[in-house]
Amino acid sequence: MKFAHLFFLGLWCAMPLVADAQWEWIDKGGKKVFSDQAPPPDIPDKSIVRRAGSPSPRSNFAPAGAAPEAMPVPAPSASAASAPRPTGVDKELEEKTRKAEEAEKAKQVAEAQKVAKAKADNCGRARQGKATFDSGIRVARLNAQGEREIMDDKARATEQQRLQSVIDSDCK
Repeated sequence: MKFAHLFFLGLWCAMPLVADAQWEWIDKGGKKVFSDQAPPPDIPDKSIVRRAGSPSPRSNFAPAGAAPEAMPVPAPSASAASAPRPTGVDKELEEKTRKAEEAEKAKQVAEAQKVAKAKADNCGRARQGKATFDSGIRVARLNAQGEREIMDDKARATEQQRLQSVIDSDCK
C-alpha cells in the first residue's frame, strides 16, 4: 500500500514538468490554442502567451535593480531558422473529429426517426381503438384470471379518455 501511495505522489509531483513543454497562443479567430509544437509562422509574437520550456508568466519579474536590457536573450540557432515550422493544425485529428460529429448527428437523426415512427404507430392504434369505443359495440377484456368480461360504461369512458390523451400527445 505504501508503494502505491509513493508511486502516485511521484506522478503528481511530475505533472508540472509535462505541462512545462506546452506552447500557448491566441489564433486569428481569438481562441486560445495549446500545443506541444510551436505555433505556425503567421502567428505574431505578441499573440504567443507562453513558450515551451519558458517559466510561467508570474516568474517573469526582473529583480528590483536589473534593467530589461541586461537580461540575456537567447539567439535563434541556424538550424531552427531553416527547419520548416509545423502549421499547428492536425489534419487527421480534424478529420476524425468531423467524422465523429457527423456520426453523432446521424445517430441523433436515426433516433428521432425511430421515435417519430413509434409515435405514428401509437397514434394509429389509438385512433383505431377510439373509433371502436365510439362505435358503441360491446368490448370485452380478459381479467387477471384470464376470464373474459364485458366493459361497463364507466370502464369504456375511462378507456376513451386514455385513448384521447394518447391521440393528443402522439398525433401532432
